[in-house]
Amino acid sequence: MTVTKTLIGKSKRLSEKWSTATVARIGLVRNTFKMSWRPTYRSSKFRNVYGKVANREHCFEGIAITKNVHDNHFCAVNGKFLAIVTESAGGGSFVVIPVTQFGRIESHYPKVCGHQGNVLDIKWNPFHDNIIASCSEDSSVRIWDIPDGGLRRNLTEALLELYGHSRRVGLIEWHPTTSGILFSAGYDYKILIWNLEIGEPVKMIDCHTDVILCMSFNTEGSLLATSCKDKKLRIIEPRSGKVLQEANFKNHKVNRVVFLGNMKRLLTTGVSRWNTRQIALWDQEDLSMPIIEEEIDGLSGLLFPFYDADTHMLYLAGKGDGNIRYYEITLEKPYLQYLMEFRSPAPQKGLGVMPKHGLDVGACEVFRFYKLVTLKGLIEPISMIVPRRSETYQEDIYPMTPGTEPALSADEWLSGINRGPILMSLKEGYNRPNKMVFKAPVKEKKSVVVNGIDLLENVPPRTENELLRMFFRQQDELRKLKDELTQKDIKIRQLELELNNIRNSPNNNNNSNDSSI
Repeated sequence: MTVTKTLIGKSKRLSEKWSTATVARIGLVRNTFKMSWRPTYRSSKFRNVYGKVANREHCFEGIAITKNVHDNHFCAVNGKFLAIVTESAGGGSFVVIPVTQFGRIESHYPKVCGHQGNVLDIKWNPFHDNIIASCSEDSSVRIWDIPDGGLRRNLTEALLELYGHSRRVGLIEWHPTTSGILFSAGYDYKILIWNLEIGEPVKMIDCHTDVILCMSFNTEGSLLATSCKDKKLRIIEPRSGKVLQEANFKNHKVNRVVFLGNMKRLLTTGVSRWNTRQIALWDQEDLSMPIIEEEIDGLSGLLFPFYDADTHMLYLAGKGDGNIRYYEITLEKPYLQYLMEFRSPAPQKGLGVMPKHGLDVGACEVFRFYKLVTLKGLIEPISMIVPRRSETYQEDIYPMTPGTEPALSADEWLSGINRGPILMSLKEGYNRPNKMVFKAPVKEKKSVVVNGIDLLENVPPRTENELLRMFFRQQDELRKLKDELTQKDIKIRQLELELNNIRNSPNNNNNSNDSSI
């Protein structure tokens, strides 16, 4: 009995010692962990990109944006013009506005109104700023030439009227490196390739069994990716119409597809089997399984993907909501790095994107959207900015980018030649005039005279630019007044010298002596 009690007491003391040591060791480990822990961030120059909305005075207002429910942007923009599909009766129309003509657009503003049905898609020619293509429910594709400065009257006569589809045409895309080649996709499940130099279709792609939802080219334009209502994703060699890769989805739907530059990757947006919006990353050489899939949210609106090959940034904009998420794409895991989200209470009907050569590189702008807000009839520029303190040109965020010159003619491309885009530098546009993102056109104040009083003479400046112009104008007036005073002082001194010379001249002395005699 005594031996048993002794053993029990020793075991208790030993367990207490071990428990104390263990607790101390755990505490040491915890303290060490707390001291060595640091938040880890992926190093990226685009981690702090933010969205900047234009001031109301630099937006476009009063536009009757179309109420069509077709899943397109209904907006196209380039360095000169902004085009928006409008609501109209008795046929389809769209308005074309110079990008510097901010403010309210009058209801009687001239329109492009030659179509006999609703306009479903519009796209600017990437190599000619004045040429725009449109497609419509009237089964036609039309090419328009917009005069410099915009329209002064309604434009009803097109350069070309292209007929080849048996049903309405829902999508058009210009070839990215070739002049005069246009692709159109109709509700007849066919894609026609048009050679605009002869005004006729030269190829037809007939491999789809339902309505084509989206078309996207790779950088050279040698491959075409399509998404379709038949729940298939296809990669096609466009000149032969041969399907190179195909993915079949049984339980979810793919809406939009976009090539990711030279990465040999594709990105799709769609809806999962649980009716949640999702994105997927694919290897263009193997569409059997996606590299990654990621669910976004439970909203029902379509996700529009926009990819910037220069910065490797992906923008996801939801139709019917005001959010724009943006990511950075990499070739290594995790492949898709979430950066930030731009939020707005106003839902977007569609989005136009300014080409790279139209951006304000002086403000470190890397992307610019033109957001359609249907209820307000408003077009709102949204600029994506990389925050930088330096005032010099930022070469690391502006690499050589596809320019405005085609790399191939239509005949060269149709013969089988592939060539990448001709690149240009944005550095020459750094100090280019009239390239500021939100720079309003200079408007001189008019005189309003009532009873001999100019009512606008003492109106205070309304904007910072107007205040600066007033300041510099006053500085010029002060400088001119100072110059006039200086010249008058010199003139007075010259007259004083001449007067002294006359007084001290010998003739004047002789006359004074004679008068004294």
